[in-house]
Amino acid sequence: MAKLITTLGDFQLEDLGGGPILPHEHVFVDMRGADHPDLGVADADAVVALMAPELARARAVGVACVVVCTPVGVGRRADVELAVSRAADLPLVVPTGIYREPWIPRWAHEASEADLAAWMQAELEVGIGRTGVRAAWIKLSAGDDGVTRAEVKVLRAAAAASLATGATIGSHTIRGRVALDQLTVAAKVGFSPDHFIWIHAHNETDLGLHSEMAARGVWLEYDAIGSSDESDNVILSLVQRALANGYGNQVLLSQDRGWYDPAKPGGGTPRSFAHLVTTFLPRLRESGVSNRQIDQLTRLNPFRAFSR
Repeated sequence: MAKLITTLGDFQLEDLGGGPILPHEHVFVDMRGADHPDLGVADADAVVALMAPELARARAVGVACVVVCTPVGVGRRADVELAVSRAADLPLVVPTGIYREPWIPRWAHEASEADLAAWMQAELEVGIGRTGVRAAWIKLSAGDDGVTRAEVKVLRAAAAASLATGATIGSHTIRGRVALDQLTVAAKVGFSPDHFIWIHAHNETDLGLHSEMAARGVWLEYDAIGSSDESDNVILSLVQRALANGYGNQVLLSQDRGWYDPAKPGGGTPRSFAHLVTTFLPRLRESGVSNRQIDQLTRLNPFRAFSR
């Protein structure tokens, strides 16, 4: 039986209720560099004070669960995410994995592929450090110019950990051609595309690549909902196209919102997690997307993508 591994325990689909699962949000992000001396340093109580109310507001409009997408290299703090989750009484889904260059930490550059795979597998099966939080999935990235040697090593390690555990790999990859390159690399170690999430796919303007990736079984994540009216219009069109072409069961919808940034005074100003429910879903309904299709897009798809 498939279960979603979260900060508040493992859930089957029916345990989460009927609300949306947000597949790409952030609670805590620090982009100052993987080897910055203060990377990820913040007072946990301050993060809870700023972010728990935002998650509670999302829960109040019906959100059932939030997938957080901060990996190693950009300030992952599973302990803080656990504290925020408990304070808001909303389960969070936490990743293992490493962000792209230049955010790959020195220890990961020096580690072997086998060591990286073992580390990810341990976080997926046992837990992240001493936090008591198990990672549910693997978050990676690649730059627009192609996958670097270090990113290839991390990707191959992630593919091995995915094969060992059944965990999905999600990659912040703007260009479709780079995402195709990633699939080619991962396939060499036996990885299947149906366990790959193309994060930020809405940024790729070549719609043929969306269809090609869908035909391979990849999850297409359109996750800039709420960034602007223009962005919402683009994603609305992409959703309608996916439904018309028969791959609506491979689409994930989210906002890429949040978050506490320790580089900013007071953690900065978070952006609400509620926009998808309060503003975008009504637009989908008005455009002719049925409640059944919305349930597929916002609840069934993300559960299937991230559960094990």
